[in-house]
Amino acid sequence: MGQIIDGKLQAKKYREKIASFVQERIKSGLKVPCIASIMVGNDGGSKYYLENQKRLCDKLGVKFQSIILNEDSAESDIINLITKLNKDNDVNGIMLQLPLPEHINEKNITSAIVESKDIDSLTYENTGKFYRGQKAFIPCTPRSIIELIKSTGIDISGKNAVIIGRSNIVGKPVSQLLLNENATVTICHSKTKDLKNICNKADILVSAVGNPGFITGEYIKQNAVVIDVGTTVIDGKLKGDVCFDEAVSKAAFITPVPGGVGAMTTTMLILNVCEALL
Repeated sequence: MGQIIDGKLQAKKYREKIASFVQERIKSGLKVPCIASIMVGNDGGSKYYLENQKRLCDKLGVKFQSIILNEDSAESDIINLITKLNKDNDVNGIMLQLPLPEHINEKNITSAIVESKDIDSLTYENTGKFYRGQKAFIPCTPRSIIELIKSTGIDISGKNAVIIGRSNIVGKPVSQLLLNENATVTICHSKTKDLKNICNKADILVSAVGNPGFITGEYIKQNAVVIDVGTTVIDGKLKGDVCFDEAVSKAAFITPVPGGVGAMTTTMLILNVCEALL
């Protein structure tokens, strides 16, 4: 029976550090971290994430500005808002909720964020530095994934890691973080042939495809570390990519859904905004 990787427990450890960091800055008369989080439209997932950000910031003493714009907002208006936030010395982190409405060019909007406040690593500058191995903000979900893997105590170096999903926000940056830890990385996607056989060789398996129950026990190598990034709502309940009941009997370590990667992501965002002050 695999050991559950408790995302809530790991997040708690980081939250304690963040709260201590904020209190020390207050005692020293220094600026407290402040996030400006922008949502355009009424996307349910974005709204849920925005509310979580505010709730946790309030709890940890981090300042938070919630900015909600109409669905039909003009691209130029959003860029003007971001430009204003770039110049606001009281704001040291800008978070843009994705996806954006279809009429808005995502690249134009993300490019408007100044590099030093890009706490979710959406800009070309931060992305380029990240992949070149230079100091940069690490995207929040990938950072959560790598921290959860490390929490198991396993040595990532030399391990075979398989990532299912090649998105710019999860699959690709996770592959880079695992390469940085000297894992041998394989990225799989919808065109990959013989996926089950590839997964069966994975010491570390990361699934980020958004297909509930897609990864059954047959995909899992004995004693693998399984990280489930999938989050799909079915009948009001959150479901992951991995068939947990089947996988847990084979994996050495496994993240649940909910309570795994998602429990860490907002905490990593706030950690990034704290690091922006250093």
